[in-house]
Amino acid sequence: MGRVQVIVTVKKISINFYAAVKKDKNSGDYKMMFSKAKQKELGLSLGDIFEMQLFEDKTKYGVEMPEELEEVFLTDVEAFKIFETLTPGKQRSIIYGVLRFKSSQQKIDKAFIMCENLKRRNFDTLRIFKLD
Repeated sequence: MGRVQVIVTVKKISINFYAAVKKDKNSGDYKMMFSKAKQKELGLSLGDIFEMQLFEDKTKYGVEMPEELEEVFLTDVEAFKIFETLTPGKQRSIIYGVLRFKSSQQKIDKAFIMCENLKRRNFDTLRIFKLD
């Protein structure tokens, strides 16, 4: 099945995220990770009932590209070209890395650092948002 956009709703509270749906080799069932953090965000406990909707993922990278990262890539074409050569998983990792920062300015600052590291061929996920 691949990547999907997911909307989970409990008691009029909804969250939206992207996930991978994979077919289990043994059972043939389709499975998707639903993290404890997301369950906690919705106040879910074991046995609770919730609604889950799956939609075709129409994004290029399997997750929405933050506006701040798009703008930084527009100013640094060399880094963007390198980004485009990375595996889809590595691209998503970088996008999620930018998304974890709260303020728009932090996202921009970290995106510039990440671009410098891409050009230095430093693809280490743990260090890509740090300058050495």
